[in-house]
Amino acid sequence: MSGISIAYFLQNVAKIKRIEILEREGEPGGLCRSFNVRGINCDIGPHVIFSKDDEMLDLMISVLGENVCRIKRSNKIYYKGRFIKYPLENDLSALPEEERNFCVKTFLNNPYANIEAKNLWQYFLKTFGEGMTDIYFRPYNNKIWKYDVSLMDTQMIDRIPNPPKTDIMKSVSGISTEGYLHQLYFFYPRQGGIHALIKAFQARFGDKIRVIVDSEVLALRRLEGLWRVTKGKGVSEDYDLVISTIPIPSLVRLCNGDMPSDVIQAASHLKYNSIMITVVGVDEDYIGDHFAVLVPDEDIIFHRVSKLNFLGEAYHHPATSLLMVEITYRKNDPVDKMSAADLREKIIVGLKKVNLIGKTARIHFMETKKFEYAYIIYDLNHKRNVDLVRKYFYDQGVHLCGRFGEFEYLNMDSVIRHAKVLSRDIEKRI
Repeated sequence: MSGISIAYFLQNVAKIKRIEILEREGEPGGLCRSFNVRGINCDIGPHVIFSKDDEMLDLMISVLGENVCRIKRSNKIYYKGRFIKYPLENDLSALPEEERNFCVKTFLNNPYANIEAKNLWQYFLKTFGEGMTDIYFRPYNNKIWKYDVSLMDTQMIDRIPNPPKTDIMKSVSGISTEGYLHQLYFFYPRQGGIHALIKAFQARFGDKIRVIVDSEVLALRRLEGLWRVTKGKGVSEDYDLVISTIPIPSLVRLCNGDMPSDVIQAASHLKYNSIMITVVGVDEDYIGDHFAVLVPDEDIIFHRVSKLNFLGEAYHHPATSLLMVEITYRKNDPVDKMSAADLREKIIVGLKKVNLIGKTARIHFMETKKFEYAYIIYDLNHKRNVDLVRKYFYDQGVHLCGRFGEFEYLNMDSVIRHAKVLSRDIEKRI
């Protein structure tokens, strides 16, 4: 999305005569690609379209044209055999009585309320109290990040709502309230999965832009005022300007170590998670008319299950349910090394244990795909390391854009916004 959107904006800059997008894969899109599973377009995790940024939201919707529908969110959290409305703090009455009382007591009498939160765990304690932190926020976040939240900084807290006290007390009384209002309704392509958005942007490309697929970049060098890019089979070409949307560690490797040691070291310390997506075709489920179920239980291998039927008729087979199971991992960890048979068993056992499918449900098929770069981890040294690397490339004239290009946890709307800001900066400079 970052490469596609920056090209989309830059094509309107008169001084730019030609733009080439060098895409390693067989089609552009990165994390916004969709893959075909038995005739159904499935994303790399559900990529729904929403935003607080009205301009970017309107742009995405307008680009999709008639191929878009508006859907009301209906997500749940599975906790001790119960489905709690998401977000948790807006449905506390659905908790077992003991846990509900614990959450209320520690929220109203919160000894952490006035602390300066220096890590994500402290932020959860300060904002929600010990009860909600212990029941949901800490176990779920430890599970998805595969990293202890006490060792993560607070850069991402703007993604987490700070609920009004009145809303939480209403939810305790059984009066359901809404959190994440900008996500209450989301948009999604009627057909084609989220990759339809990539294709829709491409359809607006003019003659200036050329997308070259199956074109992996092998090296990047500054040479006589130009950037020499070496591609497959030793083919090189020179460019006036380079924008990198690939992961920062990969970009550093392309430079063949021809940079300061502290920059190389900082890039090597950047942390991220990979993701494993398993699509399950099953004849019945107990999710009902809901989209996603979040599972904080550490004994269950997956952290989220989405029912793709919720997205429309184009996203499931007749009379069946199509479930998408998400598991984060890191290279060479136990999950990564797990055999296909063991993975299948753990997923099926987990789905049955949390009562998302019946004990005798018939599994029609399961297909798994792995993607190395999925989530940025904001460890305590993230900002220092990223700032150092960014400054180096900025000073060298290489522009960074995108979730892994900038190494920031950006959603699609933020990626497109950053691309627009960068395009304006480039226009002023050339």
